[in-house]
Amino acid sequence: MNMLAKKAAVDVKKKLLKDGGIVTSEKNTGEQWDAPNGWAPLEWMTIWGLDRCGQKDLAKEISLRWMKLNNNVFLKTGKLMEKYNVVDIHLDAGGGEYPGQDGFGWTNGVLRQLLARYPQSTERC
Repeated sequence: MNMLAKKAAVDVKKKLLKDGGIVTSEKNTGEQWDAPNGWAPLEWMTIWGLDRCGQKDLAKEISLRWMKLNNNVFLKTGKLMEKYNVVDIHLDAGGGEYPGQDGFGWTNGVLRQLLARYPQSTERC
C-alpha cells in the first residue's frame, strides 16, 4: 500500500471527515469555500482519489455520508443544492457571496455516480 495514500487518508479522516462528508477546509470563515460547507466536485475528487489509491473503505464511507445528506435535504426541500453543511447535517449550507443555489448540475452528476457505484448502499440513505 502506498504510504503517502495511507497518510493522506489518515489526515482526511482526522481533519476533514464530518457527518455529511468532507468539509471544504478546516477554517470556518463564513465564506462559502470554507467549513462547514461541502461541495459535490470536491467530494467526488476526494472519493475518486482515495478509491484509486487503495483507500476504498474511506472512499465508500465519505460517499455514504454525502449520499445520505443529499437525500435528507432532498426529502426536506425537494431540491438538490449547490453546497451542503456537512458539519451539522440538520442545517442548510451557508456563507459566501450569494445565497445557496438549488438544482445544481454538479450535485446531480456526483450523486448519480455515487448511487451507481454503491447501489447496495442506498438503503442507508
